[in-house]
Amino acid sequence: MIDLEQYLPILLFLGVALAISCIFVFLPMGVSRLTGTHNPTAEKVSEYECGFPAFEEPRSQFDVRFYLVAISFIIFDLEAAFLFPWAVSLDHTGWIGWGAMMTFLAILAIGLTYEWKKGALEWE
Repeated sequence: MIDLEQYLPILLFLGVALAISCIFVFLPMGVSRLTGTHNPTAEKVSEYECGFPAFEEPRSQFDVRFYLVAISFIIFDLEAAFLFPWAVSLDHTGWIGWGAMMTFLAILAIGLTYEWKKGALEWE
C-alpha cells in the first residue's frame, strides 16, 4: 500500500506556488480596473512589435533589407558580447587569444564591407 502522506508537502508546495502565481497575475489586473487606469484605446491595442501595422494578407511580401539589418544587428551585438569576456581574459589567453579575436573581427569586417558594397544597408 502506498503512503500518500509523503506527497502532502509536494501538494502544499504546488498549492502555494499556484496561489502566489495567481496573485501576481490577477491582482495587478484587478487593481488597474479598480483604479481606473484600464483605458484601452485603438492606439493602445494596435500592433507595434515590428514598427508598422500588420498586413491585410499574412503572405504578402516586404523588403528583404529589413531582415538584413536585423541579422547585422544581431551579429554585431554578439560581437560586442564576445569582446568583453575576451578583453577580461586576454592576460590568460595571450597572443593566441589575441590572434583568434583579430581573425574573428576581420571576418566580421569583411562581411560588413560586403554588405555595404552590395547596398544592403541603404534604405530608401
